[in-house]
Amino acid sequence: MSNRFLGGLFGKREDGGQGRAGSSQSKTSEDLLKEGRIPRHVAIIMDGNGRWAKARGLPRVAGHHSGMKAVKRITQAADRLGVEFLTMYAFSTENWKRPKAEVDFLMKLPQEFLSIELEDLIRNNVQVKMMGVRALLPDFTLDAIEEAVRRTANNTGLVLNFALNYGSRMEIVEAARTIAKRAASGELSPDDIDEQTFQQSLLSGDLPDPDLLIRTSGELRLSNFMLWQLAYSEFWFTDVYWPEFSEAHFHDAIREYQRRARRYGGI
Repeated sequence: MSNRFLGGLFGKREDGGQGRAGSSQSKTSEDLLKEGRIPRHVAIIMDGNGRWAKARGLPRVAGHHSGMKAVKRITQAADRLGVEFLTMYAFSTENWKRPKAEVDFLMKLPQEFLSIELEDLIRNNVQVKMMGVRALLPDFTLDAIEEAVRRTANNTGLVLNFALNYGSRMEIVEAARTIAKRAASGELSPDDIDEQTFQQSLLSGDLPDPDLLIRTSGELRLSNFMLWQLAYSEFWFTDVYWPEFSEAHFHDAIREYQRRARRYGGI
């Protein structure tokens, strides 16, 4: 079995299906996870929608539609565990290179997802955010996102952050440009520029860095996602395609995260 999927070794029920009432063995997987260290911020590269569909003889868009259901499933799972921030890589700046029909379908998904799920997100105290370049998005996509952001702005629970039309290199260049303008205007001394200044200039400036990155589909790369922010994050990869990524898989990732020691360069 691949080392990148070690978490799958723990996927069966801890009580073997017959734990005694009141004993630690009768606790659910979720209960046991809550007793450990829960990552404050989880970031997910949702990959494999097209391959999932192809394996079933379906068009690629069918995979994207099924992937939308996984977004709801994992948002609920993260919320129940007490994750504070969940960032999902929904559409990259490079994804515009895909066939127009597929891009058009992807642009409609936020509108469809939020038309179905927004009321539940509001009831469950979830706050919706977005990081990415808004200017290039169709009006109907942007309108749906901005309505969700506006209507959930005062919620205090899980922050659901969609990386939409997002690319980390673009983000870093824009942050550098913003800081350069501030320095040129005299607002900021070059000697005062530090990591915190740069961090606050990123699109994720109001979020903590991810503690855990999950990527589905078996690919082992970052694909221009949160390159600055992931400097000390724990990575967890799985061969499972995103549409079939379940709460149990999510628990596997959290369980593996809890097994690791985060040293940040120390001993």
